[in-house]
Amino acid sequence: MKLGTDNKFETFAAAVLGLGALLSVGYLLKSPGTSTNTAPSPESAAPATKSLINPLDPTIRVDLLESAQNVKYEGKGRNIFVAGAVEIPQTTTQVLTPKPKPGPVANPGPPPPPPINLKFFGVANRAGEAQKIFLSEGESIFVAHEGDIVNSRYKVVKINPQSVEIEDLLNNNRQSIPLTQG
Repeated sequence: MKLGTDNKFETFAAAVLGLGALLSVGYLLKSPGTSTNTAPSPESAAPATKSLINPLDPTIRVDLLESAQNVKYEGKGRNIFVAGAVEIPQTTTQVLTPKPKPGPVANPGPPPPPPINLKFFGVANRAGEAQKIFLSEGESIFVAHEGDIVNSRYKVVKINPQSVEIEDLLNNNRQSIPLTQG
């Protein structure tokens, strides 16, 4: 029968781990009354009183019940066991009212629609074909004819040589975009 001692490193590691396990089990099973500290700490210099209460003992300790009944609630607030209104302390707060600005205040009305972010940078004319325009929005470039919808939002209404009229279908906003160079 083979013991598995062919690899000396694994055998040594298993022996060290087994010894560590035995030491930790021995430490846990050590009696709880003994202490590993040899020098007494300043906090433990007072004589220790050992509690004689066994949590598994089912007998009723009347002396402990009487001492618990003699405790009187001395809170500094409302009694949580009595229902009723509580006096709320009054705090003085100063209400600051803004000073009216001189002059007539015009009703601003609804905010203007957002600007159309398309840039018009060219027209393509070929004989026999409808006029095409080149539009860009960020990195995207669009080629469109009159009446086409660009980017699922903008409709090309009218193409002029120096500008194009675009309608924002989401906001019902028309805007004329001039030809940009570069």
